[in-house]
Amino acid sequence: MNLPTTEQSVIDSHYMARALELARKGLYTTHPNPRVGCIIVHDGHIIGEGWHERTGEPHAEMHALRTTGDKACGSTVYVTLEPCSYHGHTPPCVHALVTAGVARVVAGTLDPNPKVAGRGLQRLAKAGIDIHSGVLEKEARALNPGFFKRMKYGLPFVRVKLAMSLDGRTAMANGKSQWITGPATRSAVQRLRAEASVVLTGADTVLVDGARLVVCATELGLDEATTALAMSRLPIRVLIDGRLRVPLNAPFFKAGPALVVTCVPSENQFLRGDHEYLVVPCLNGYVDLHSALVALAARDVNEVLVEAGASLAGAFAQQDLVDEYVIFIAGKFLGSTARPLLDWPLEKLADAPRLKITRVRAIGDDWRITAMPVRIVSI
Repeated sequence: MNLPTTEQSVIDSHYMARALELARKGLYTTHPNPRVGCIIVHDGHIIGEGWHERTGEPHAEMHALRTTGDKACGSTVYVTLEPCSYHGHTPPCVHALVTAGVARVVAGTLDPNPKVAGRGLQRLAKAGIDIHSGVLEKEARALNPGFFKRMKYGLPFVRVKLAMSLDGRTAMANGKSQWITGPATRSAVQRLRAEASVVLTGADTVLVDGARLVVCATELGLDEATTALAMSRLPIRVLIDGRLRVPLNAPFFKAGPALVVTCVPSENQFLRGDHEYLVVPCLNGYVDLHSALVALAARDVNEVLVEAGASLAGAFAQQDLVDEYVIFIAGKFLGSTARPLLDWPLEKLADAPRLKITRVRAIGDDWRITAMPVRIVSI
């Protein structure tokens, strides 16, 4: 591996930024595969581009090579994730790059998949191709937080969506919570759902709010082509219902097949329509959430979006299972009798969990705050 000069590093970052832009086109569709983009450059000109659209279909490198014809020989390939070196649903990209005669491959980051984990670049180097990795690595990893976490820890990335008033309340005393925020926020939440592998809620939210957790094409706020992509791969809807309290005639079940996670086996639970039931251990009388996440990761789930009430969201928080909070704040007060953001009793200020706010932005008339627990280990 030859270390690039300062000038070459600037050039590499420029082209990798374009590859990352392409990778984001797969934001809604690649699960369980990572989002990957690729460009091919020859004599200072981009001659090929590609991105991975969905599992089972060609990877980004293959799409980019197809657009170059026989011009890839002697070129530099920029790819956001290390090229694969094994035969899965598709042939290994490493073989295609070697066959094409490329001179140099620059990767944003190494692939955390144990089947690859550096072997892709090693095979390229053995074939006489100059390799380099770590260009815009932070950005490349940020595109696939769930894929990296699942490969390293056997757990999905958990994002908890919360909506509250300026006084930190999420619902009236009677449980009514629709709608605290405005239409722009509801559109943003639809996009969060479309990005996720799984959208997860609890029995109380389904029973009180009649929640369905579907992705609505007309509310995504995307262009026609991107909307079509998003609707082509919908997230799995998961219900945490430890005591099987939600009846089959609930709007949640009528909205389509769902996965119900419970800890109370029932003789009839596997005979309830088109829905699948997953039995996990109990923890203090409730579904063991950690076990549930392990089971979801075993099903190749990368990212979980939790849309639940204060009790279930609070349980995820208390058990240190949250990787990121997305909090929407509406410009209104709900009053002291309204329900809190999380059910999380804290006795002392010293016990208050610390969060790192990573982004704040306006969403219509509301505000969106993205924050991460500071104790979360880097993935």
